[in-house]
Amino acid sequence: MTEHQAALPAEPPTLSQSLRQRHITMIAIGGIIGAGLFVGSSAAITAAGPAILVTYALTGFLMLLIMRMLGEMAVGMPQVRSFTEFARVGLGDWAGFTVGWLYWFFWVVVVPVEAIAGAVIIEGWIALPTWQIGVVLMAIMTAVNLLSARAYGEFEFWFSSIKVSAIIAFILAAAAHAFGLTAGPAPGFSNLFAHGGFAPNGALAALAAVTTVIFSMVGAEIVAIAAVESAEPARAVARMSSSVVLRILLFYVGSILMVLCVIPWNAVVPGESPFTLALDTLNIPYASTIMSCIILTAVLSCLNSAFYVCSRVLFVLAGKGDAPRWLVQTNRRQVPSRSVMLASVAGFAGVIAAILSPSRVFAFLLNASGTLIVYIYLAITVSQIRLRRQSERAGQPPALPMWLFPWLSYVAIAGMLAVIIAMALTPARTVEFWTSAVSVAVALVASAIVRHSRLQKPGRLQVRQSGSDIDR
Repeated sequence: MTEHQAALPAEPPTLSQSLRQRHITMIAIGGIIGAGLFVGSSAAITAAGPAILVTYALTGFLMLLIMRMLGEMAVGMPQVRSFTEFARVGLGDWAGFTVGWLYWFFWVVVVPVEAIAGAVIIEGWIALPTWQIGVVLMAIMTAVNLLSARAYGEFEFWFSSIKVSAIIAFILAAAAHAFGLTAGPAPGFSNLFAHGGFAPNGALAALAAVTTVIFSMVGAEIVAIAAVESAEPARAVARMSSSVVLRILLFYVGSILMVLCVIPWNAVVPGESPFTLALDTLNIPYASTIMSCIILTAVLSCLNSAFYVCSRVLFVLAGKGDAPRWLVQTNRRQVPSRSVMLASVAGFAGVIAAILSPSRVFAFLLNASGTLIVYIYLAITVSQIRLRRQSERAGQPPALPMWLFPWLSYVAIAGMLAVIIAMALTPARTVEFWTSAVSVAVALVASAIVRHSRLQKPGRLQVRQSGSDIDR
């Protein structure tokens, strides 16, 4: 036995299976409800007008295809412990390394973004500097994720419940107003066709808005990571992939439809919550305060999930030898505590960068992670096509097949390529596109360097291949 063989365990420590079905359900729902809906939708509405409903429907359809492909692979390979690892199985170790680290980087940048966003909201209520509040929020989320997966699940369950309840209550109140069930005139659907028509800025504006809307729906795939720590991971992901379309229709299309029924689209101000304006129109007392609390809930939920995702993806990368091996260590509650702490350190560094250099360092980090999720989804889609071809050649049809394969898989690829091209050609997103492309190039070069290093160490390569066979 070589020194490397002695240093590397055959199988990394396991995670707990403490998440219950109610946790998984709310993680799946909460993953697609964030501040991007409550605030970010304002920019999309002003860009496309009422036709933004078509934008959300198209984007939701694209996300549905991605989730269905994840469902097919998760059911067929329940032993895979992170959805990013489907790229490794389908395309090779280089893809697992690249996709895993890019996904980690994407979410580790989200950590300080959400911490600062939450701090800004709280700063309006208490007289403390933004950075101090941000540090406190970071400390709280670090503690929650160090406790146990169950603690993360409970936090997400209750915060997602608040978001879901708020959206349903808003839809019901707005519908009652729109259809004349309350005092005052009933606008019905008139606002959808007044003020310049349904598509006042043209049909192309609605298509171009997909580049903005798609990022507000990022997070639905988190359930494919969290499900690993539940009793029936494959069943949880399968259920999520089948019901995501209903959630998107209700929470995005339904709520935005009600917003546009209550207020004219041209009354929406970019950067300000259209939901707050709608609540004011409905004469809801303390509308601004209520919406601030809901947005804070969404921000903290996203911050909590970002911590969780960063630690679990890093844990899996370490188990594959693509990150330092000491990161696979878990505490007595089966939490990858070292991975959580590394995510915390990176998050604290991001908060400091956001305070000290918001227009340089932090702006660079934001741009560098901007379009990464589209590249990641693209890699996962290509992996699904290749794995499906392999299973068909082996005479093993999937238990949860992708619809109309391979055509809808090709549609998903075309849709994501269109988003990438549109971002490259949109002046406001050109810097983000090119900086993110640099991030992809850096990850690919790092992958090549790691592979070359392993080829120089035959003992290490042999052990990794053995461990890879065990995992698969």
